[in-house]
Formats: sequence, C-alpha cells, structure tokens
Amino acid sequence: MTSASLIRRVDLDFLLLDWLGADRLAEIPRFCDLSRETLTALLDLSETVAARHFLPHYRTADGVEPTLDENGVHILPEIGAALSAYAEAGLFGQSFAYEHGGMQLPLTVAAASFAHFLAANIATAAYPMLTVANARLLTAFGGEALIDAFARPEIEGRFFGTMCLSEPQAGSSLADITTRAIADGEDGLGARYRLTGNKMWISGGDQDASENICHLVLAKIAGPDGRLPPGTAGISLFAVPKVLVAPGDFAGERNDVVVAGLNHKMGYRGTANCLLNFGEGQHHRPGGAAGAVGYRVGAPGQGLAIMFMMMNEARLQVGLGAAMLAYRSHRLSVAYAGERAQGRPRGAAPHARPIPIIAHADVKRMLLAQKAYAEGALALVLYCFHLADLAETAEDVASRQLLDLLTPVAKTWKLGMGSRRQRHRHPDPRRLRLHPRLPRGAALSRQPPQPHP
Repeated sequence: MTSASLIRRVDLDFLLLDWLGADRLAEIPRFCDLSRETLTALLDLSETVAARHFLPHYRTADGVEPTLDENGVHILPEIGAALSAYAEAGLFGQSFAYEHGGMQLPLTVAAASFAHFLAANIATAAYPMLTVANARLLTAFGGEALIDAFARPEIEGRFFGTMCLSEPQAGSSLADITTRAIADGEDGLGARYRLTGNKMWISGGDQDASENICHLVLAKIAGPDGRLPPGTAGISLFAVPKVLVAPGDFAGERNDVVVAGLNHKMGYRGTANCLLNFGEGQHHRPGGAAGAVGYRVGAPGQGLAIMFMMMNEARLQVGLGAAMLAYRSHRLSVAYAGERAQGRPRGAAPHARPIPIIAHADVKRMLLAQKAYAEGALALVLYCFHLADLAETAEDVASRQLLDLLTPVAKTWKLGMGSRRQRHRHPDPRRLRLHPRLPRGAALSRQPPQPHP
C-alpha cells in the first residue's frame, strides 16, 4: 500500500478552504492565530508522519494482534513507535487551548489532520482518538487537579485514555450497569472512591506504549443501604488511572485494574480491546485495600450527561474513520483500474492491445459512485466538526442544533454505505452534543445539563 493515495490535497483543500472556509475561522478570537500557511504546514506534517510511521505497519498489525500475559497487554512495537512520533510532532494537542499546552486550532482543522492517520492505519489511530476525547472531557469538567494529573499528560501524548461504558451483562444498556463506587475519602486529586465491576470492549484498555492510562469509567455510587440506584439517573463518572499519581495519596502504586481477556475486533486488530476487571483485590491493593481507586468527575449522578461529550466526539471520529476507509479504498480502486488491462474498445481489431479497465464505461460508473460516497462522507464529517467550532465559539444556536441532528448520521450512514437493507436506530438527537452546554451561571461549578429522559 503506497502513501500516494492517502488523501489528495486538492480534495482536502476544496473541502476545507473553498467550501467550509476554514481559514476564515481566524476571525473568531479563539482562532486568531490560524492562517492558511499554518493550515498547510499542519496538513503537510500530518501527511508525512502518517505515511512514514502509521502506514508501514498497517498489514502487520492486522496479523500480529496484541498479546496478554501476567505483565499486561503487549502491542506491536511499531504501533508504539508511531504513537511516539505522533506525540513528538505535538499532534495530540492540536485542538486544545494554549493554557493546557495545545495548539488552539479549530476542530475542523484537527479533523482534517487526523484524517491522514485514519486513512493510513485506523487501528493505530484509535489510541490518539480516544486519548484526545478523554482529555477534552477532563478539561471541560475536571477540576484543576485532575486536569494537571491526567489531561495535560494526555495532551503531551505521555498518557493515553479510554472510555469505559459497556459491561458484559448489560451491553449498551447503560441503565443496567452494575459497576459500583464506594466513597473513600478525599485527597489531593479530589473526591476519592473505590470501584468494583467489569467493563467490556474497552479499546486501548491496556498496552505497553504509554506511561499511564486514564480510564473514564461510568459507575453507580452505592446508597447507605449498599444498593445501587436504578436507571441512568444514578450514574456517575470517575477518572481511574492504571498507575496512581500525585498529588493522590497512593502515588506510584499500581491501581486495582486488571485485564481479564482480549477481544478481537475486525479492522481494529492492532487496537488492544479489553475486558477490564476493577477491584478484584487479587493482584493489586492500592493503599493496602481492594478496590480500584477513582476520582469523581462532576457531580454525583451526572456521569452520563458528562460522558456524552466524549461519546459524541467518538461518534464523529468513528464516522471520519469510516469515511477515510472508503476514501482510501476509492484511491486504491482508481489506481488498480488504471493498471489492470482487460478487454478492447468496441470495433478494435482482435489482436489490439487490451485497454485498462478504467476505460470501460461500467467501471467508470462504479468508480464515480464510489467517489461520490467517499468524498461525500468526508465532507459530512468535516461539516459536523465545522458546526462544532461555530457552536462553541459564536454561541450559534442553529449550528448547535444542526450538529445534534447530524452527529448520529455522520457515524451510522457511512458505516452502512452500500447496504440499502441495513437499518439503524439513531439515538435521540436531543441528547447528542459534542460539547454539552453548561446552564447559565453554572460555569464555575462545571455542572453539565441533565440529559433528556
């Protein structure tokens, strides 16, 4: 697989500059440092890093899956090297504020940059995708101690992040989760809890490529009687590190989080997809006690509302990944059709040289249909990120409402491209938001809005 067909710059320039006018986002004070030169340099850098470090092990990572032993999960060394190169280029921090160590670029531009990595190697790209979304949630709703402890190292690319929602017995029915949290005092990182339970299908749940991992875990705080509250209203959110950090009480100790098994996800075999056990107390006992140490993010009972921020960013990024798989496939199809010779023009002599199949009308029709789907899919996702930029910076209610509507479409339509029979149940668009809005007057408390019933 060559790098020549990752993304044609003329296509990306048309979408970003001619259509969306991404360079005009510099008129918004937050993005005043953005220029066309900056955008071009970033895309050049992204193309280079993706082609040199992500693309070469694409096939290898699909065949050499992560392994699990008593020391944890081990991933292909080339994946770790690629992620180190990504971090050294500063690309984890593209869309974060200067105050948090980021480049303060629009989400639209960061998405265009990340598209190169998804086109080159979608499995390796899953690690920064989840890490960035994890850090964004923490910078929005975590206290300064949590931001310093977890978000900043993630923005630097030293720590990676996950989202832990589903459970083996509950699947995607979050109302039925049984992971429990018991209050365990407070330390320098905030309100501390001990978590016990299981989480399934956790991408990046463990690996040996980062210094640490911050798990964002949905759990229910047990009541005085020990019972868990029913439904989704009682779900809270916790930051649970693999290795405990300062200024917490147990800094340097291994947390009570272990990998119970690995899942095998087609197309993402290079991504360590794990079953995680929290609070076993058999291998690790931080502070001498069983239970995974976690720190509450936001108020009790508001975990699901807060987690929608990361969930919706992940939805758009998964949609972008699907678009880039389609786009990459189209570029390879065009290259192959231009090389494969078969058949002759109508009326040609029998001994005439065969022509490339791209010259046949029906092949042209199929390639044009593929092009329309792939480039249209990329356009839709970039448009969604553009709406997110407008909604966040200009208080544009219409953009925010349209983003709410298009977020599930941007994910599910492209994942089902080409299958007219496939049906999708989209989540209630009223509950979707890439960046949940705080109620008026609640900015200092960082309390998110309650989800719709």
